[in-house]
Amino acid sequence: MAKKDYYEVLGVAKDADASELKKAYRKLAVKYHPDNNPNNKEAEDKFKELSEAYDVLGDEKKRSTYDQFGHAAFEGGGGGGTGGFGGGGFNFTGDVGDIFESIFGGGDIFGGGRRRNGPQKGSNVGYNMQITFEEAFFGGTKDVTLPMIDNCPDCDGTGAKKGTFSENCRKCGGTGRERVQVQSLFGAMVQETECSACRGSGKIIKEPCPTCAGKGKVKRSKTLQINIPRGIDNGQKMAIGGKGYPGERGGPYGDLIITFYVSPHESFIRKGSNLHINFPLSFVQAALGDEVEIPTMEGKEKYSVKAGTQAGTVAYLRGKGMPDVNNSKRLGDIVVTFGVSVPVKLTERQKQLLMEFDNETGGEPKTHGKKWGFKK
Repeated sequence: MAKKDYYEVLGVAKDADASELKKAYRKLAVKYHPDNNPNNKEAEDKFKELSEAYDVLGDEKKRSTYDQFGHAAFEGGGGGGTGGFGGGGFNFTGDVGDIFESIFGGGDIFGGGRRRNGPQKGSNVGYNMQITFEEAFFGGTKDVTLPMIDNCPDCDGTGAKKGTFSENCRKCGGTGRERVQVQSLFGAMVQETECSACRGSGKIIKEPCPTCAGKGKVKRSKTLQINIPRGIDNGQKMAIGGKGYPGERGGPYGDLIITFYVSPHESFIRKGSNLHINFPLSFVQAALGDEVEIPTMEGKEKYSVKAGTQAGTVAYLRGKGMPDVNNSKRLGDIVVTFGVSVPVKLTERQKQLLMEFDNETGGEPKTHGKKWGFKK
């Protein structure tokens, strides 16, 4: 089967610059990475196709050659592999840049296909936390237990059996890269790839750790206490440094990214820092005025309703709304919209009194002392 055009594979135009190519590749590679699509052969093939396309188009010289001669210039070559720790069904979310730091070695794959062998920061871990409306208002703490990947406690993440050490790979000299000869349109060419002996790590483990089978990582649960910020809104995120996946080769841990989902309140609707509430008045309260108690998140607040209050009138309880998540001492308002409850079931006596009232007022609809402007 003929190969697809590399620009088509990445979904970019042929005049796309390096930044556009990088952005397109990152987005699609995350979507089809095998760690996010376990046991999905179609996704695996797509990921390999994407890696191959970017390996060529992401390199200025290779791209120039491809633009002139197409796929024929790279017959016998190949695309990238599928790095990263996984295979056990652990999916993760978070910042795309951090994901690629872990999988591809600090992002160097986007600068020319070279992978660093120095310390690399671990991937971020995403967690969705459901909280109540009250927890969003008052803040507090909540314990969560997460299935995590962590450094093996027996080998401290080295992968080597306790008391033994890994050695530099003899095939690549500890660089993690090797040069292979491939045939192309121009004859034999030398291409640099990930070392097949050490899989790019630059190290060989002669005696693997029995606890982690030489991977240096184990799956285990962690219980963390999460501080809920006052005023956090639905969908907002919070990063907790150093609580994500462990780094590679002594690199720091990634971050834990908490996404908060706030349950709706039975009475209030939140809009920014303001809380909106509909408050019904009886016909008598609206007509004569009254002192009512309006609910807030911290109790009830007395409010004097003016005589002649119309349905739809809006009042504000200043400083009784939601705290600002960036400054908990600054609060929004409660926005009260008054409604007028019309009685449904009336006795004969009540009907008679209302008819008398209607006769007294002339039987015409009025608002604020003025007649409605109905046209005949």
